[in-house]
Amino acid sequence: MRGLALHGLGVGYWAGRRRSRAVLTGLDAVARRGELTALVGPNGAGKSTLLRTLAGLQPPLGGAVRLDGEDLLALPAPRRARRLAVVLTERVEVGLLSARELVALGRHPHTGAGGMLGPADHAAVDAAIAAVGAGHLAQRRVAELSDGERQRVLTARALAQEPSVLLLDEPSAFLDVSARVALLGLLRRLADERGLCVVVSTHDLELALRLADHVWLLDRDGRLRAGPPEQLVGDGAVAEVFDTPALAFDPVSGTFVLRGAGRAATVRVRAPEPAAALLGRALTRAGWAVVGDGEPADAEVEQVGERFVLRTAEATTEAAGWAELAEWARHHVRDAGPSATSPAAVISGSEQGPFCGSLIRDDRERGHVLRPEVVEVSAVQRREGDEHVGIDDDHLALPAEAFGEDLVDALRQIRPSARPAPE
Repeated sequence: MRGLALHGLGVGYWAGRRRSRAVLTGLDAVARRGELTALVGPNGAGKSTLLRTLAGLQPPLGGAVRLDGEDLLALPAPRRARRLAVVLTERVEVGLLSARELVALGRHPHTGAGGMLGPADHAAVDAAIAAVGAGHLAQRRVAELSDGERQRVLTARALAQEPSVLLLDEPSAFLDVSARVALLGLLRRLADERGLCVVVSTHDLELALRLADHVWLLDRDGRLRAGPPEQLVGDGAVAEVFDTPALAFDPVSGTFVLRGAGRAATVRVRAPEPAAALLGRALTRAGWAVVGDGEPADAEVEQVGERFVLRTAEATTEAAGWAELAEWARHHVRDAGPSATSPAAVISGSEQGPFCGSLIRDDRERGHVLRPEVVEVSAVQRREGDEHVGIDDDHLALPAEAFGEDLVDALRQIRPSARPAPE
């Protein structure tokens, strides 16, 4: 296999000669030539530590890294510098150097002791500048460049080394949206055209999943999962690592969507694309859950020209544009959703806890059925909200009426300062 391969790699930090603090252990993965490999994961997962170890900037704690079958970290530093180039997140001040002079520093591993550039070196510098589309920046001082222009020049400096492997640590961290897309697109093109093995760490997950050929996914437990982006999305690995109580990764759109707090009011959207997708995004942001045709819904939004027809069980109104639609969505989401008049109790399932009674509620109107269940009250609080909300595997929030008169009386004694319900 031609490319970069990790075999049982351990990375971390040495504290003296005998003690070490492991960040990641037992890593096995492959980054092939001709492909853009994206390294993604939450903050603190060890992405930068891994890249610095691959670059030889800090020693591994165990295992091996092989490039085209050769032990990369065992190579002498000058030879490794001719095989591997690195662009790190640290901003390096280069004084009065021009962009071309900075790119020319990439030829250092190929020059002799005097550091003089020959015709072949100048040709490599020109080719690197042309490859990233930075010819118009060549004579400008690096200090005058924008962040996006600077990243292009630094990428050209790495290309001037004529490496087999290109490692980049969050190169798009300070770039605007268009510059981030352009940079990752450039890296993918360079990998394909030059047969490079390109590994780039990024926090721009949605963009990485669209442009990368291969993904290395680090989770908070130090596990590394590798594969095509579609595989990691399809098997739920991306959602497992990045979902939060407030956000959920949607595998259909490839984006993060807001979670509703409890049982959201439902809405059906009738509009052509891309308006339907934009409507869904706006309504979801306001707390609605968009449902498909044939599913019961609390409201319906239909686009008619530049206007929106808004239908609920109570009335049909119109919104003149997106601003009025957003205002309607925010104001009506609570009215269209479940009743907001009942105090609720937060309960936790427990086979060992005291018996509080069986819970049976059949809400035929909304199609929700809660089966008999023995529960233990763990924390309660008066709160306006949903008829029932799944909080996690062990908790539910339910209206007081569902528990019987004894528990209702008890809830009336709850102080407002009771511990808040988990979110």
